[in-house]
Amino acid sequence: MSGAVEHGIPLNQKCGIGDVILKPGSEHLIPGVQVVPYALWPDDRGYFLEVARTGQGGVANFPPGSTQVSAALSLPGTIKAFHIHRFQTDYWCPAAGMFQVALVDLRPDSPCFGRRNTLYVGALRPWQILIPPGVGHGYKVISREPGMLVYVTDRVYNPADEGRIAYNDAGIHYDWELQHK
Repeated sequence: MSGAVEHGIPLNQKCGIGDVILKPGSEHLIPGVQVVPYALWPDDRGYFLEVARTGQGGVANFPPGSTQVSAALSLPGTIKAFHIHRFQTDYWCPAAGMFQVALVDLRPDSPCFGRRNTLYVGALRPWQILIPPGVGHGYKVISREPGMLVYVTDRVYNPADEGRIAYNDAGIHYDWELQHK
């Protein structure tokens, strides 16, 4: 891992993807993670979606003076994992394509330390995901077209608050291979 963020890495986990989250209120969600469906308004020109409204929904407590909105376009098959923040909360909105989102609880004092969640989100399942500090997160673009992730953070980018862990870290032991062969 690089970066100044301290966290725990679970050891001796079986290789896998953890709990696949099939509904927003799943009892298997890592504590603090929130999943909210969002509406798409399609017409003959494409579609419109609303990422966030200041002071409402998943970003209700994000301070206006430090909230940042960003976007990442990733090509099919790209894996971007894992990131972790000490203080920052992320609010992800997969706006195009399909993503396999991997979450892992890396908070050593959490009762769910080491729990992994997998969410398949994007064009076919329009869900937004709130990711609290201490939860490792990453994704793989699983659609044939690029994936566009729009995300809102409650703090402007600070490299000292971000840690990076290799996508194939032996402690997390996340299985990025195709699951339904």
